[in-house]
Amino acid sequence: MEKIIFIETGTGIDVHGQNVTKACLRAVENAIHYNSMPGIKDYLPEQDLHNMKVNVRLAVPMDKEKVDIEKVKAEIPYGTVTVEVIDGGMATTSGIVLEDKEDKNDLMYIVNAAVEVGY
Repeated sequence: MEKIIFIETGTGIDVHGQNVTKACLRAVENAIHYNSMPGIKDYLPEQDLHNMKVNVRLAVPMDKEKVDIEKVKAEIPYGTVTVEVIDGGMATTSGIVLEDKEDKNDLMYIVNAAVEVGY
């Protein structure tokens, strides 16, 4: 990315089921769905949303290899998307194991996302 225009941040949690991809998707949604970028086209080459570059950085507490990168990319509606998964976030107890929620243990996964937008 040549120029970062702004960065959005969010947090996503999977309380039951230990699905790290679900927590990542929620973190990205939290980062991007409370913002509007009405002037973004003015900053992009040829004023085209497809020229936007987006880097999604996810801080994941465990099971990094299980993150479905393609699902994460699909959350971003425009531009060329890259996804970087790093150590971070938190795994902590939910206080209960709910087998009907596909729990394997009592952990909940908390993921942090930084979504960099530019060109």
